[in-house]
Amino acid sequence: MDRFLSNTVSRIDAKGRVSVPAHFRAVVQKRGYGELYALRCLDLPAMDVGGLDLLDRYEQRIALEDPFLQTADDMSFFCHGDGTFLKLDQDGRITMTDFIREHTGISTEVAFVGRGNFFQIWEPGRLAAYGAQARARLLQLRQGTKPGERPE
Repeated sequence: MDRFLSNTVSRIDAKGRVSVPAHFRAVVQKRGYGELYALRCLDLPAMDVGGLDLLDRYEQRIALEDPFLQTADDMSFFCHGDGTFLKLDQDGRITMTDFIREHTGISTEVAFVGRGNFFQIWEPGRLAAYGAQARARLLQLRQGTKPGERPE
């Protein structure tokens, strides 16, 4: 398997490290990622995590912008200034830095969520709330209703 799928919650140890789920580590290894790139989500209290291909995707998008306009500068700040590299140790753990904790609200546990070509890390309670909202939005779409409307 070469996609990040499913979700799991792991406990942070006394040194601030958390084990990346084995099936996620298998994808990391299969893809040949030497290190992980983590980026603060723009609109969610989560971190997007992947290999350098994730960073490359953002940089390709920045290259389409006029370098003299504010948009290119803002995008560069977002993907370069709001990102960090994470190292997997020999036991498959990453460190939950203050940079990550401040954005996500993570304290004692980390939720890992597969997103196909990358994964996210969340505070478990915030993930549960977001998941409920996402399912509700999708249900409304399926039923052909708008937010706040009831199906006929």
